[in-house]
Amino acid sequence: MSSATRPAADNLVVTEHELKIGATTLKYKATAGTIVLKDEADKAKASFFFVAYEKQSDAPAAPIDPATRPITFVFNGGPGAAAVWLHLGTAGPKRVALNEDGTTTAPPYKLIDNDQTWLDFTDLVFIDPVGTGYSRPAAGEKGEQFYGVSEDIASVGDFIRLYTTRYERWLSPKFLAGESYGTTRAAGLSEHLLDRYGMAMNGIVLISSVLNFQAIQLGDNNDLPYVLYLPSYTAAAWYHKKLAPDLQADLSKALKEVEAFAQTDYVRALEKGDSLDAETRAFILQRLTRYTGLPQDVIDRGNLRIEPGFFEKTLLQDKRLTIGRFDSRLTGYSLDPLRTHPDYDPSLSRYLAAYSSTFNDYARRDLKFSSDLPYEVLTGLNWNFGKNRSGYLYVADELRSAMAKNPHMKVLFASGYFDLATPYLSATHTIDHMDLDAPLRANISHTYYEGGHMVYHVKSALVKLHSDLAGFVGAALAPPPPPPAAAPAPAK
Repeated sequence: MSSATRPAADNLVVTEHELKIGATTLKYKATAGTIVLKDEADKAKASFFFVAYEKQSDAPAAPIDPATRPITFVFNGGPGAAAVWLHLGTAGPKRVALNEDGTTTAPPYKLIDNDQTWLDFTDLVFIDPVGTGYSRPAAGEKGEQFYGVSEDIASVGDFIRLYTTRYERWLSPKFLAGESYGTTRAAGLSEHLLDRYGMAMNGIVLISSVLNFQAIQLGDNNDLPYVLYLPSYTAAAWYHKKLAPDLQADLSKALKEVEAFAQTDYVRALEKGDSLDAETRAFILQRLTRYTGLPQDVIDRGNLRIEPGFFEKTLLQDKRLTIGRFDSRLTGYSLDPLRTHPDYDPSLSRYLAAYSSTFNDYARRDLKFSSDLPYEVLTGLNWNFGKNRSGYLYVADELRSAMAKNPHMKVLFASGYFDLATPYLSATHTIDHMDLDAPLRANISHTYYEGGHMVYHVKSALVKLHSDLAGFVGAALAPPPPPPAAAPAPAK
C-alpha cells in the first residue's frame, strides 16, 4: 500500500439518527472514521477506524450527563476480524437481516433496524484493530508492531485512552465487550488499562471466550480439549437427531449427563493412556458413541480421542454433509467425502458475504464515511502468540489480577451450546481454575444460549443476550451493598 493511500490525519464524519423500539424513539449520534494514533514525538503510528454511537437526549436543554451514561468498547476476534460481527449482528442499531433460526437469506442481503441494540443501555464504540476494517499501520510503519498479543493490547488500549480523552468520557462507567479472540484481548486490556492509564472497568463481556488456549488447541500430550469439546459434540448430535431417544428428549438433561462423564470417567481414562484396561476402555467407547453418535470402531481407531474437525466431517458423512465449526447446526455439502476434515466451514462462508456487503453499503450510505480501501472483515494475520510456561497462551491470570485490583468489576461469560470453535465447557473450566476468592468469584456470571459461536444469530438468543446484558450492566452500576452492621456490644 502506498503512502498516498494511508490517512495522515483524522477523518471523522458525524450523523444523526433515530431508531424506533416499540413505542419509544431512540435518538442517537453516530461518529464514523479514522483517528491517527501517534507516539509522544508526534509521529503517526497507525490509523484506527471506529464507529461510535451516543444516545441523545429528547430534551436538548437537558443533555445526557456522560458521568452517568455507560460506554462500552466493542471488538471481535480472529485475530484479524473487524468489529462488524458484533456491530451488525447484535449490538449496533442496525443488524443483518437473518431468518428466525439464524440462517442467512439469499443475496442480496440487507440491514434492518435492531430493536435489540445495546444502545438502549450503553453508548457503543466499535473498534477495528490495526489490520482489520479500515485500520492500517501508518506510512513506513511495520504491521509486526501491532500483530501480536501484547502489541495488540497496547495499541487498542492506546486508542481507548485517546477516545476517552477526546470525547470526555473519563468519568463514564466503562465496559469492554469482546467475542472469540476479542475475549483474549478484553482480558488483557482489563489489567493493561488499569495499570497503564489508571482506567478501571465496571464490567467485561466475554462472548464465546478463549482465555486458556490449552483448552482448545490440540497438541502432543494435551488431552484437555477432547474432554471440554465432548458436551458440544453432544449438543450437535442432539440437534441433528443422532442420539438415543432418552438423550434426544431433553437437551439440558443430556448435557448435564455428558458433562459429568467428561469431567470424571473420561478424563481419568485419557490420563491412563496405554495402561487403560480393556473393560474400562469398552465402557468409555460405549459412552462416547452414546454422546456423539459416532460409531465405536471409528472412535476406537482414534484412541478414544475425537478431533473437532473430524467430528464436523464425520457426523453426517452418510448424507455427504459437513457441519459447521462456528455453528454446528448448519450444514454444507462435503466437497471431498474421503477427506477426514472439512473443506470449508458452512457456518462462516454464508455469513461472510452478508456482513461484508451490508457494512460496505452502510458505511457509505448511512454513516457517510468513504474510503477506497477494502474493508477487511476477516483476514489472516501473521500473529505473534505470546505463550506462558505451559506452552499455551493464557490470559485468565490478567483477568484475575484485574479483578483483584478492581474488586468492583463484574464479568459476564456468554457461551453457545453449538459452538465448536470455543466450546462452552472450556469457559466453565477456565472460570473454575482462576483461583478466585468467593467475593470475586461472585462477580462472575455465565450465561448459555442455543446458538453457535455468534450466539446472537438465532432470534431467541439475540433477545436473551440483550436482556442478559442489560441486567448485567444494571447490576454492575448498582451501588455495592452496605457492610454488615457490627454486632451490638454485650451488655455488662
